[in-house]
Formats: sequence, C-alpha cells, structure tokens
Amino acid sequence: MRFNITRLCGGKALMASPSTSFDLDLDEASRRLEGEFEIKKNDGGLMLIMTWKDIEVTLYPQGKIMFYPLSDKDLAVEYATNILNKLTA
Repeated sequence: MRFNITRLCGGKALMASPSTSFDLDLDEASRRLEGEFEIKKNDGGLMLIMTWKDIEVTLYPQGKIMFYPLSDKDLAVEYATNILNKLTA
C-alpha cells in the first residue's frame, strides 16, 4: 500500500494518506479495532479517535490516519498499513 505522508502540528504528528481512497464505516472499524486500540471517540462517522502504543490515532473514513506524537515516516506507513489491512481484510 502506498501513502503520502504529511507533517502536522509543528512536526509532532504525521498524517498517512493512502493513494487509494477508502469509504470506511467507522462504527465497524471501532468494533474491529476495539481489543487492540483504546477507542476514545467515534465522532458521528467523521473520525475515530483511539490510543495505541502511547500514540493518539485518528482514523478518517477516506482511510487517512493521523498519528500524534510520531515523527518517523516509515513507522507511520507501517502502522497505517497494519491498521488498514485489519479493516479491509
């Protein structure tokens, strides 16, 4: 899976945007990720906010994923790939 990586929040966060757009059901995503991630908020289908490995992870229906704090682009790609694979398998 290919991603565009964007630095946010003064370099403290990374947004991984997949080259292919998705249409994720965030309610279903919440159910699938619930055991591994601490679900903090499902904002009406607009974004799913979770905690994982001391990182705040925000998932958007298009498949974009923001990681805060995280500055390693390779880890952002690895983490985003793992998350999206769990949701699209």
